[in-house]
Amino acid sequence: MQRRSFIRTLGVAGAGATASLALQSPAIAQTRPKVNWRLVSGFPKQLDTIFGAAHVFADSVREVTDGQFDIKVHAPGEILESLGELDAVQNGLIDMAHTASYYFVDKDPTFAFGTGLPFGLNQRMTNAWLYEGDGMRLLEAFYSDYNIISFPAGNTGAQMGGWFRKEINSLEDMQGLKIRISGLGAQILKKIGAVPQFLAGGDIYEALKEGTIDAAEFVGPYDDARLGFNKVANYYYYPGWWEGGVALMNMINLQSWDALPNAYKAAIRSASALANVTMMARYDTLNPPTLRKLVAEGTILRPYTHDILEACFVASEAIYEEISAKNARFKLILDSYMEYRREAYMWFQRSEYSQDTFLMMQRRGGRL
Repeated sequence: MQRRSFIRTLGVAGAGATASLALQSPAIAQTRPKVNWRLVSGFPKQLDTIFGAAHVFADSVREVTDGQFDIKVHAPGEILESLGELDAVQNGLIDMAHTASYYFVDKDPTFAFGTGLPFGLNQRMTNAWLYEGDGMRLLEAFYSDYNIISFPAGNTGAQMGGWFRKEINSLEDMQGLKIRISGLGAQILKKIGAVPQFLAGGDIYEALKEGTIDAAEFVGPYDDARLGFNKVANYYYYPGWWEGGVALMNMINLQSWDALPNAYKAAIRSASALANVTMMARYDTLNPPTLRKLVAEGTILRPYTHDILEACFVASEAIYEEISAKNARFKLILDSYMEYRREAYMWFQRSEYSQDTFLMMQRRGGRL
């Protein structure tokens, strides 16, 4: 009798709990509304690294929200013209873009800081300045002027210095040379006598092939090989001094952002950080074997000569001073960036550099 009474009581309690969950389910659903966004990437669709990072991000957001927050990724040119991402996000034509902030330095050179400055920070330093230094705070204030909020969502690490149709042996060889390059690096090369050209990634191959440009920089061995640059230019230079730790950003329309529940905002922050880590891991895994393969197939590796690097460094310092004199926001962020650069390279010289240099010597001696 006591057992049957207990079962009946349990049944009533269970039914009450089920009814309670049923009553709560509409409220739970309201906290996870169905949201559909459009994201436009600034990079060619065939690159599973830099374009693929947008899918890493979107897939993560979709997973943590049980499919309620769906972000559809579009390649350049699919729903708007290439390199028009900033205007489209700012005006609410799309919800967000995954791109390089420095593509938009013609609007304001301050956009360079969202990607990186020539002779600036490496990948680890970039993350440190953005996440734990003043970077994100300063950039958030700047981006808000363009109706945007932005989060780091990828990094290529130090890039290569570009593909050249002919060998470059001195600063004199740079005079009049037409090179595809983005950001403030273009202004620096112009100052030393080169002729910078700004082309979308998908347009570089044909321009090199037809000889309308003499050289082009893009990313590094894996991406460059996927786009076939080694088939139309023989010489591959390093380092990419204008891109020592290239951050990519998720740029989001402020009205779209403000309309999200807090849980979805948290999902975006976390998924952006995942894309940031994943992209760098992919490049560090894919670039070494690809570089070996390129050299085996005839690519000629060359370092930039010291006179070229020195002239570009001096030109970069002059350009930062010129911009700072006219642009208070640029100067504010530059002061923070350069102060951190001084501290970071002091530390890395004693830690990363000494460790890495010793092991590189072992590798050169055949012991690794």
